[in-house]
Amino acid sequence: MEAIRLDKYLWAVRLYKTRSLATDACRTGHIRMNGQPLKPSHEIKVGEVYELTIEQLHKVIEVKELLGNRVGAKLVENYMIDRTPQEEYDRIQFIRQYSFEKRDRGSGRPTKRDRREIEDFKYK
Repeated sequence: MEAIRLDKYLWAVRLYKTRSLATDACRTGHIRMNGQPLKPSHEIKVGEVYELTIEQLHKVIEVKELLGNRVGAKLVENYMIDRTPQEEYDRIQFIRQYSFEKRDRGSGRPTKRDRREIEDFKYK
């Protein structure tokens, strides 16, 4: 198989919704290999391990097989091995579970007092 660009691979294995989002992630340094940021045009090879930052999740993936086109979600495991530690997923789950900015439906806007408590908690 011919050489595959990094941004195209990340899009094809469904880590990013669009190829342009994958390209932007590469350009902003969110995709790394051995601590070095990679360009979107980096040619991937089987066995390479990449570190990705997607929002707050720090993901580690290994290339299992090359592919040129986007595949279904069930087929992704044939092309990529997820090496992300379980602690990272637990951390993200904890953040989502205890995110206090989530308000109950129908509770309305925060009062001035609520807003001050939120700011004190977040910034102090």
